[in-house]
Amino acid sequence: MSSTATTLKRHNHRVHPCKPEQKQELLHLLLHKNSDKTILVVTSDVTIDTLKDFKNVTVVSDEDLEKSSDLTCELMISYNLPQKAILYMARIARSSEHALILLSLEEETLLYPIETLLGRTLLQETIKGFETIIPKVEPLKKEYKPKDDKKEYKPKNPNFKGEKKEYKPKSADFKGEKKEYKSKSTEERGDKKYGEKRDDKRPAKKPYNKDADKPKSWDKKEAKGSKYLGKDENGKALFSGKSGERNHRHDGTPKEYVPKVPGRKIHIKSLEKAEDSK
Repeated sequence: MSSTATTLKRHNHRVHPCKPEQKQELLHLLLHKNSDKTILVVTSDVTIDTLKDFKNVTVVSDEDLEKSSDLTCELMISYNLPQKAILYMARIARSSEHALILLSLEEETLLYPIETLLGRTLLQETIKGFETIIPKVEPLKKEYKPKDDKKEYKPKNPNFKGEKKEYKPKSADFKGEKKEYKSKSTEERGDKKYGEKRDDKRPAKKPYNKDADKPKSWDKKEAKGSKYLGKDENGKALFSGKSGERNHRHDGTPKEYVPKVPGRKIHIKSLEKAEDSK
């Protein structure tokens, strides 16, 4: 088994919140409750000297735990949390049954990366007499300062009243000049298109197109009659154009139009009445 593997069950892995000054007292309480187990207390940069009376308890640091690979226990108690979550995983790998954490408010930020590595949240159990009070942070209130009264507008020079321009109407005889509209003749405009500019007033010449007189593909063509040319070796009629063989006899003479004879209509209702009368 690797040094970071753990087989602890979820209900055997818990967190006990407490105040920093009450950690030693809570640790003694847990040691008395679990006196029948081999206990390993792990600390980081903290010395604990009051545990000499407990023969089943071993106090080590993370560095000492890494050096002694054969050190195991039934209950592992973390007096405080390490800065790196991987070090905590090495701690609980030494425990075969239980693991507890004494957590203060200052160490809560170190708990989240540990839960991320475990893939689950840890159960928190508050022991009576060791409750922690989370301080409430009240929002800052700004003092209301009313704005000063509106200041009266005072011009720089009280005697200055501004210059007013006098309106001078035009003379009564002035009526303005009206331009008469003169339309240009077609000779003057020529073949000028919208947006084009020409200096001379002569009509524009159309460009010469060589293919203007040639027939175009979309022009209608005159229908040419189909002439009977005789029969081939098999006795089939031949024609100069599209023959339309369905409308000609083998000798080339057109077939006579035979009107279609409508079929006899039978009324189903009349048949039903005849069967009922029988």
